[in-house]
Amino acid sequence: MTVSTKETVSAGKASASKAVLAIHRLLGESDLSGERIDRFFAEHTFPVVEDCSVTFVYRGEADAVLLQHFIYGLETSQPFQRVAGSDLWYLVQELPEESHLQYKINVLHGEEQNWILDPRNPHRALDPFGANSVVRTRGAERPAWTRDDPEVRPGEIVERTIDSTVFGEQRLVRIYLPARFRPTRRYPLLVVHDGHDYLRYSSLKTVLDNLIHRLEVAPMIVALTDADERLDEYPNHEPHARFLTDELAPELERELPLRAEPAARGLMGASFGAVAALSCAWRHPGFYGRLLLQSGSFAFTDIGQHRRGPAFDPVVEFVNAFRRDPGRPSEKIFVSCGTYESLIYENRSMVPFLQATGMDVRYVEARDGHNWENWRDRLREGLSWLFPGPLWMVYE
Repeated sequence: MTVSTKETVSAGKASASKAVLAIHRLLGESDLSGERIDRFFAEHTFPVVEDCSVTFVYRGEADAVLLQHFIYGLETSQPFQRVAGSDLWYLVQELPEESHLQYKINVLHGEEQNWILDPRNPHRALDPFGANSVVRTRGAERPAWTRDDPEVRPGEIVERTIDSTVFGEQRLVRIYLPARFRPTRRYPLLVVHDGHDYLRYSSLKTVLDNLIHRLEVAPMIVALTDADERLDEYPNHEPHARFLTDELAPELERELPLRAEPAARGLMGASFGAVAALSCAWRHPGFYGRLLLQSGSFAFTDIGQHRRGPAFDPVVEFVNAFRRDPGRPSEKIFVSCGTYESLIYENRSMVPFLQATGMDVRYVEARDGHNWENWRDRLREGLSWLFPGPLWMVYE
């Protein structure tokens, strides 16, 4: 797409952007040489973040350039505009304050598409599928407690295997022991689904070290579990729930100084892992007193068929059954979800059902998507509410 100076200047949204105003100044020059565009890039940091908009830029020959983002409710592909007479492309995307966006740039040459990280943006987010470029608007800065702090004494991750009769095999479990761990103390236990991914993509060990050091979260032992076939094992899978409740928890209680009451046992998970946590507690009411559910894939139907694909069939079956008869699976539940997720409707809809059981429920939303940084950034609020440390209890 090519635009003239007149067309660009008349664009109300674009004219609000400092970067676009700078592009207009370029357009006013007869010489759009590479040197002049180089100077433009040298004078700005991209993307340009302003009060209610973000300006993305790309430089290079292409038939079209698209922003591929992950905001549910907007067109997934947003076209850049090309500055006439140059290889400079730009897009102004409306984005409110306190927003966190992950994206790629799609460069088209004929039928060929090439999804790339933004070469002008050094900020990256990793996930099991690779990496995305990241932009944060004002108020959405990465929390300090998610970063390594040299003043914080670190906890320890140890590995052990559990002989599972349920699965007929050994299961690897990573166990987080807090700094200053003492066999003479008693600790709460938190079991985390997709534990390896939480460690790698959500900095869970760093978060635990920092929050325990700050006295915001009680020192705890965390069992980090994983499933080889998570789409089969996580959505209301009876053997999975039995493994956690009848094998893993008792084995850890025999070996480690754990408190044995429900208020000191928790389950945590994101996406399908949140479904696994809720369904496990639902199958074993009164055993897990704390649940931390992030962006749960709580698909359900009121009438007709769902449209999320066959992997969601057991999820829909479970959530429909839960909505008919929720019981009282736990005592306190923390639920979080991003407003830019397709699952926001389902998570909002679950809250009244959880509250109707008499459980203590806290629900939090953020202008974010279905990603590991979203889940990381909500951990302080969730963990400190479910397992408050001495400092949190004083201020609450």
